Order: sequence, then C-alpha cells, then structure tokens
Amino acid sequence: MADPTDTYSAYLTSIKDDLMTGVSHMIPFVTIGGILLALGYASASVFGDVETVFDATGTLGWFLAQVGVIGLTLMVPVLGAYIAYAIADRPGLAPGFVLSYLVQQGDVLKAAGDIIGLQGGAAGAGYLGALVVGLVTGYVARWFKQRNVPSFIEPMMPVLIIPVLTTLVLLPVMLFVVGVPVSIANAALTNWLQGMQGSQAILVGAILGGMMAFDMGGPVNKVAYVFSVGLISEQIYAPMAAVMIAGMTPPLGMAIANFVAPEKYPAEMYENAKNAVPLGLSFITEGAIPYGASDPGRVIPGIMVGSAVAGAASMGMNVTMPAPHGGIFVVPLSNQPFMFLGCIVLGAVVTGVVELLITPAYEDRVSSASTSD
Repeated sequence: MADPTDTYSAYLTSIKDDLMTGVSHMIPFVTIGGILLALGYASASVFGDVETVFDATGTLGWFLAQVGVIGLTLMVPVLGAYIAYAIADRPGLAPGFVLSYLVQQGDVLKAAGDIIGLQGGAAGAGYLGALVVGLVTGYVARWFKQRNVPSFIEPMMPVLIIPVLTTLVLLPVMLFVVGVPVSIANAALTNWLQGMQGSQAILVGAILGGMMAFDMGGPVNKVAYVFSVGLISEQIYAPMAAVMIAGMTPPLGMAIANFVAPEKYPAEMYENAKNAVPLGLSFITEGAIPYGASDPGRVIPGIMVGSAVAGAASMGMNVTMPAPHGGIFVVPLSNQPFMFLGCIVLGAVVTGVVELLITPAYEDRVSSASTSD
C-alpha cells in the first residue's frame, strides 16, 4: 500500500513543476516588457518628458514603451496558459491562455462583480489569478482528455472539443469564483505595496531576501521570485530589485568568506569560490549550493542574514528594477544604479562576515567529527 505521505509529497512536487513550467515560459515576456519599457522611459528622459512618453506618438520612446506594455500584458496569460499546458498538454494551452487573459480585464470583472454584489475587479486578477486559472484549467482539460470517445471524434478532441468545452465549463467559475475575489485581493495587495514606507518596506525586503537565500533556487526562492516578477506588470519594481540583489548575495558572500579564510573550507571549494563570483553577478543563486550542501547548518543562516540585510536595504531606499533577470548586466535600468550595487556589496560583505564568524577551521571540524565518531 502506498504511503500517503509519499503520495502527498509527489503531488506537491508535481504542482511545483507545473508552476515552474509556467514561470519559465513567462520570463522572456517579462524580460522583453520590462527592459523595453525601461528603455522607453530612458529615451523619453533624454529626448522629452518621461511622464508623457505614452502621449508622444511616433517617438522612439513611445514605440519602445508600446512594445514593453505588450510584453507585460501578455506575460500573465502566458503564465496561466503554460501551467495548464504542463498539466494537460496541448488541449490545456488555449483555454488556459484565454481564461487567464479574461481575468485580467478589469471592466469584465467589474461587471461580474456587480452581478454577484461585490465591488471590485477594476484592477484585474493579476498573476495570482493566472496561477489559479492555470491550475484549474489544466486539471479540467486533463479530465476531458482522459474520457473515452468514439474513434471518429478523437482527432477533434485536442484542437476543438476539449478547448471549447473547458472554456465554456470554466467561464462562470473564472468570472465569479476566481476572477472577482482574486481581483479584489490583488488590488488590496497592490495598494499596500505602493503605499509601503519605512519599516513596512524594510520588513518586506528582509522577508523576500531571506526567502531568496533559504533554499538557493528551490521552491521558497521561486515563491519570492514569482511574487516580485508578477508585480512588474503593476509597475511596482522595488520588490524585484530586492529579490535580484538578495539572490546575487549568497554566492558572492560565500566567495568572499572562502577567499578571506580558505582554511575554513575544503581545498576544492576554493575553485568553486572562483565560479561563484560570475554566477552571483549573473543572479544565479545556485552558485552557493555547494557550500550549503557541505555545511547547511552554518551556511544557510549566514546567507539568509546577508540576503535579508540586502533586501531590506534595497526596499528601504526604494531601489527599483524593471527587468526580471540579468543581474549585474541590467544595473543601468535601476532608478538608483549605485545604490543597487551598494546593496549587493552590503549583502555580500554581511554574508561573508557572518560566515567567517560562525565557521571554524575546516581541519578543526574534521577533527571534531572524527572524535565524535
């Protein structure tokens, strides 16, 4: 008999993989949208007024901004579409995209809210709505896909019958059960994030930073990352800066500790430290995994402290980043490039210092382990 714990764990792993499929397909859209919109604003700042870039029809900044908005508009439906695709394959793709796009339409959700007596919906359901839509659509499409049908109907199932039936069946659910409530929650979250000041911003930055370091690219890291990426479409860029900075800090901080005190680490780790630098600068948090795997009890707390400090400092100073990836290569897109770099240095140094303080010499650790054995 199968262990219920193993079954539950496998189910959670499957959901995580489905979500990551959606995220991986969404990221290029966010990258195009965020970078081109930032370039549009940069162009407007040189040749005109940033605040009127969308009114300056036909200018370079206007064209760049238009493409940027398109990328950010499509990113959320793409997220939902490919979550559904991961679950149901091709039959889930179109309904996942259409229904995820539908719950972004504020006027449609406002009309749906009026019908059920809830005020809201004007902001759309955002990426949170797309996550729910993608999962539900995928499972419904997969259920239809598993039905036994006459052989002459089978060719029409993936391209006609399943997409249409899935969309029709889920339309009222997505409007009234998912769309309106999630859009209200999304609007409240957006307003709170936009109004964050002082200690609130610092706390959020510290939490996001700690999450980015905790499992160095694992599920907790991805939750913080997806949360911040989703806010880019709402033109809230400070969490993305905090997350990127905090994700760059662990490899860089561990490299600093290894370079300063090589006697605290195995000899082979010195080469890993050299590799950790370009990985960290490229926003690849996984560069710290060899250290975490070899001594998680000391490494994980140390890198979490450094990343939390870096994220808190970034949010506290309202450093922003409109691009979802790129590390050191997208620093010019930040509203405060030097502060962005300063927060990276701060987090890396804090990580390195903490690790040096709590990590004894490697030979002492080996001797202690041998004695205990």
